[in-house]
Amino acid sequence: MSGNLIVKNARVVDPSRNIDEIGDVFVTSGKFAAVAAPKADMLDAKGLTLMPAFVDMHVHLREPGQTSKETIASGTAAAAAGGYTSILAMPNTSPAADSPSTIRLINDIISESAKVKVYQSACITEGREGTKLAPYGSLKKLGVVALTDDGSCVQSAELMRNAMVYAKMFGLFIMDHCQEYTLTSGGQMHEGEWSVRLGLGGWPSAAEDIIVSRDVILAHYAHCHIHLQHISSALSVDIIRNAKRLGTSVSAEATPHHLSLTDECLRNYDTNFKMCPPVRSRADVEALVEGIVDGTIEVIASDHAPHTITDKDREFNLAPFGIIGLETAFSVCYAALVRSGKITLPHLVRLMSTRPAELLGIEAGTLNPGAPADFVLVDENASYVYSSTLSRSENSPWLGKTLYGRVMRTYMNGAIVYKA
Repeated sequence: MSGNLIVKNARVVDPSRNIDEIGDVFVTSGKFAAVAAPKADMLDAKGLTLMPAFVDMHVHLREPGQTSKETIASGTAAAAAGGYTSILAMPNTSPAADSPSTIRLINDIISESAKVKVYQSACITEGREGTKLAPYGSLKKLGVVALTDDGSCVQSAELMRNAMVYAKMFGLFIMDHCQEYTLTSGGQMHEGEWSVRLGLGGWPSAAEDIIVSRDVILAHYAHCHIHLQHISSALSVDIIRNAKRLGTSVSAEATPHHLSLTDECLRNYDTNFKMCPPVRSRADVEALVEGIVDGTIEVIASDHAPHTITDKDREFNLAPFGIIGLETAFSVCYAALVRSGKITLPHLVRLMSTRPAELLGIEAGTLNPGAPADFVLVDENASYVYSSTLSRSENSPWLGKTLYGRVMRTYMNGAIVYKA
């Protein structure tokens, strides 16, 4: 291999430059180039679509402390298979990523074993306990790019306001898992018709809506940015939409499962449909899709949350929340949003690549000459059975299902990191 590459005859999609056309893409020394290098390998990608590799703002890699579920090596291999070359790791590890020593440990593991680029988030509060802010300055010096207590929610409005202000001072991106605890005690699934039918504790949308409202109010008055994680509720979409109209600096993400599944999926008590926040009603799904269409929701993130078979194969109320999703995110969203005619493919690429890169301030999400040659080749016409995973866990509702739109190859810095 020469280290240089010419990809010919692909459908090239690059939202960062409003490109959607049949053409060639040139790679020189690991970066996109405006012209082909004199000596370059050739790849004919006729019938395939070439787009910037995906960027996932919400991934649980579980290492350190929970390596029976996932490791940085296995999680990043799954990411590459899903077309991702940049992911943001959540801090709910054991110990929690709230101190310089833990961040150093994670950085060392990343440098030794990661298959794709891993950016690290740290906790908003020490131990994710919601009582004392973590040392943001020290964490920033070690390369942390974002703050979140994901899996937990800061309940104190005063503490959350202070977190926003200090995060802004240090140039850190702050994200929140929106859950008002007093409304979710004992909750196992969306509160509605199906929770009553199944006799399972209800988790009302109001638990999300209240914290979304609080966060946008705090961000508005503190003149800070807030990113809202895994939005699932129709009213939350409206709150975010109205906040943006008022000029509040807010962004939000939705997951493939919340865009495609409803609470009826739990009718057989399958714990692979149990997630946090829970999948909700058809009306909520439609509102989320509308939020995608009109730009209220700017990002699609996987919320990849691995759990072992032993964890999930338990009584419903004892099984943990969460599903894996890195390998299936594009296919699920392609079917739910593009094949269904809701949005165009360039819009989906913006949601999964260009916009998350912009929000995180990382060099990704574009095919612009000079940028790292991180790209993915997809066969939009391919259907396949999702029969195995590179993750250490198998808690996916899509295992054994036929999906559409297949990731064929993933390249990072011009080198192939996954081939179907």
